[in-house]
Amino acid sequence: MTPISTRQGKIRGFETAGSRIFLGVRYGQPPVAERRFKQSVMAESWAGVFDATAYPNRAVQMRTSEGTLGAPVGGGISEDCLFLNIYAPASAVSQCPVLVWFHGGGFMNGSANEYDGSVLAAQGDVVVVTVNSRLGPFGFLNLASQGKDFATSANNGIQDQILALQWIRENIEAFGGDPAKVTIFGQSSGGSSVLGLLAAPGADALYHRVIAHSPTTVYKPSKNPCQALAAELGIEESECAAYLQQLPASDILGLASHGRAFSVDGQVITRSTLEAIQDRGQTGVPIMTGSNRDEGTLYSQGIDENRAFDPALNSYLATDMLTGSDPKPYLNALEDAYPEAGKGELHAMVWTDMFRRLSMLVAETASAAGPGGWFYRFDLPANLPNRKHLGSTHAGEMAFTFNVFENPNTHAFMAYDRNDAVVKTIGRTWSDTVMAMARTGEPNGGGMPDWPRYDQRARECLIVDTNTRVEADPDACHRGLWEA
Repeated sequence: MTPISTRQGKIRGFETAGSRIFLGVRYGQPPVAERRFKQSVMAESWAGVFDATAYPNRAVQMRTSEGTLGAPVGGGISEDCLFLNIYAPASAVSQCPVLVWFHGGGFMNGSANEYDGSVLAAQGDVVVVTVNSRLGPFGFLNLASQGKDFATSANNGIQDQILALQWIRENIEAFGGDPAKVTIFGQSSGGSSVLGLLAAPGADALYHRVIAHSPTTVYKPSKNPCQALAAELGIEESECAAYLQQLPASDILGLASHGRAFSVDGQVITRSTLEAIQDRGQTGVPIMTGSNRDEGTLYSQGIDENRAFDPALNSYLATDMLTGSDPKPYLNALEDAYPEAGKGELHAMVWTDMFRRLSMLVAETASAAGPGGWFYRFDLPANLPNRKHLGSTHAGEMAFTFNVFENPNTHAFMAYDRNDAVVKTIGRTWSDTVMAMARTGEPNGGGMPDWPRYDQRARECLIVDTNTRVEADPDACHRGLWEA
């Protein structure tokens, strides 16, 4: 492939199946050694031609040889992980909508390398960018009390994503993308990252639409862990940052009970997601969001009998679902509503309700604020023999979002038969709907039924299934439990 020219230098990728692919494009300087725990800095220019033909490093994490859902994944593990993968149409199309993907994995695992944007690029004349950023304590350990150099440390993983969006704004035209038509999208903690970016003023001018699959919202204030860390490590509290900077990365990973997720730190993220949507009003962005009917079966593995699940985990999840309110009334109401349910089934329901309620609130708030929110529920059940017990589980719709059914060489968490006619049809129409949102700021026009905005009055929700349709308030029963 002929190299293309970016503002930082020339770059060469490769071409396949109607797409141009550029893997491992560096957007940030390595956040290593003395830069560990500090704000990321834009990558420097390079001489010669940058070779972008191999998957880049993934962030330091526990999953070293496989992806978040068990599939093999390319790229090594390193703190030097600030890279992008770019998928562009093979034809010389310009001013294409840009979709920027933030991966899931609980803010602790996962990578951009698990998601292949080549089908979308060829199918819809869009540019897809997948982003690697810091995870776990490397990305979310709050060391702000250790000095101004660590001011962003509680949300460096989010700050990395802002830097990636800045790189995209400055360079994406070279790949045929339109920097004025950028959609940020993600799933699970990637969807949560997207909703965290809504509350990060440094990102405001860098994106124009939002798609959040199975997200949570940011609302918790950052806490200072240094006193507890110092006691754990046997050092003075004032020595925390300096001591941690010289530890091996594997030892830092062992401190994963600290720095597990985003928070409202006042530096990168300045308020909660819902407050941010309300604050921005008509100057905000349209949002498409939703979750899957059986989210929690991925965590219970569809086992409904009285397995031992930590009650504290259910309480933690329910507290997040209620953005900090007392979870006991909801948990009691759930048990009362399902007296025959085993602990495994109840645990799965808590997961499902958490993702469901939060995405519902986001869509409702976005519509009330003005730009509009669209709310979906993905109901199509898994049909591979080893996945049928999961129903429509967490991450199941990712194969449809990236429409991996069009190309057997693409990869995703696979719970559906590639050759099933219904699966292939929904793969096309759902991915076209995602791209319609990126193209116009509304998710209509991709082949799904007419999809109204979600509001507190009609509560119209798109149900994606063998009979895809719009229903009014399909979650009325569980809404009653949330409001108990």
